[in-house]
Amino acid sequence: MTETLFETRWLGLYRIGHWDFVRRPNADAAVGILAITPENKVILIEQFRIPVQARVIEIPAGLVGDEIEHRGEDLAETARRELLEETGYQAGSVRLLLSSPTSAGMTSETTYLFLATDLTKTGPGGGIDGEDIQVYEIPANEVRTFLRDREAAGCKVDFKIHAALWQAGL
Repeated sequence: MTETLFETRWLGLYRIGHWDFVRRPNADAAVGILAITPENKVILIEQFRIPVQARVIEIPAGLVGDEIEHRGEDLAETARRELLEETGYQAGSVRLLLSSPTSAGMTSETTYLFLATDLTKTGPGGGIDGEDIQVYEIPANEVRTFLRDREAAGCKVDFKIHAALWQAGL
């Protein structure tokens, strides 16, 4: 039986037996998108993340079904929507690369990583609701150098980038 210890609109603290963990009351899954342009550029984003108090380099990502109008949405459709919102790129093709618990000892959330190709730039990107997202287009053969340079500049790098690149064979 799950005991609710504390809950807000976006995050809850729960207990099952002796184990405390967090969960989002409105979403149990997230998507991440490794987006590759026809010119073989990898689309990455950078944004300030409050929990780590730093700018973080990430693949575009988002929660599944966290907003009422998107409840029940297909995972691939969520990936398409999040990619467009954050980067301005429309994906012609989206396929699942892998899924995994996000942090199995801390949360019930599962992350689904997708590969998006056949991209067309159709909007400005940058996110919604005041998100301050910077979009990068990095030649695939320069991604690791780019990541090292951003780390040297004080950014953190989300591990999902490496998992998605590996699974995609890059």
